[in-house]
Amino acid sequence: MKDKVLIVEDEFDIANLIQVHLSELDIESDICCHGQQGLEQALKQNYQLVMLDVMLPGTNGLDICRQLRQEKPLQSILMLTSKTSETDRILGLELGADDYMTKPFSIRELQARVRTQLRRVHALSTRNEVNEKKDSLNGTKQNNSSTCIGKLLVDQRYHQVTYKDSAINLTSTEFELLDFLCKNPNQVFSRAQLLDGVWGYNHSGYEHTVNSHINRLRNKLEEDCANPQIIQTVWGVGYKLNSAGVI
Repeated sequence: MKDKVLIVEDEFDIANLIQVHLSELDIESDICCHGQQGLEQALKQNYQLVMLDVMLPGTNGLDICRQLRQEKPLQSILMLTSKTSETDRILGLELGADDYMTKPFSIRELQARVRTQLRRVHALSTRNEVNEKKDSLNGTKQNNSSTCIGKLLVDQRYHQVTYKDSAINLTSTEFELLDFLCKNPNQVFSRAQLLDGVWGYNHSGYEHTVNSHINRLRNKLEEDCANPQIIQTVWGVGYKLNSAGVI
């Protein structure tokens, strides 16, 4: 079955161009030019990826992102923003977008970003299918693919995170970022390294993607986000998962 993408973009020429170039990747897509219509379509149908323009008639892209993240926590979301609108980019990421692209963008970059998001969606779907089959055969939920650091448990099989015995709800990208850091405790990664290791690309100018996801993880894990003990900033270098902070 082909992947399907929803393009919510009120400039039809841009939406049509995106649709044409997605078809080159053998991806089907629907176009919505109105915000409320796009939200209803995204909630009603199952799309592997939703591409959201920020400025839309009716419900804007930021509100759509917020509501989608509440209703479909694992939905992959790619925001389309103006090159000059840094505030919109940050807000979109803080509200739960997995990634963003600034207009105008190159077709090759667009296709690369879409492929990256779809790979993540496929990996999560495959993992869930395999786990369901194993559980059906075994009648158990034994887990041999988890990372435990102190009181933090990242379970790759079931895409679950618990901290101090409490479940932590993460988006698929937040999960992958935390999983990456947990597999390399105390190692410092630059934003470029995290972009490459988690998002699958390394493009200058997209550091906001990393910063916002780090902030989102801190909001869900840290007792005091102003003084983080688990995911720490190493000034001038990047971020690390501090193993001593989760004990």
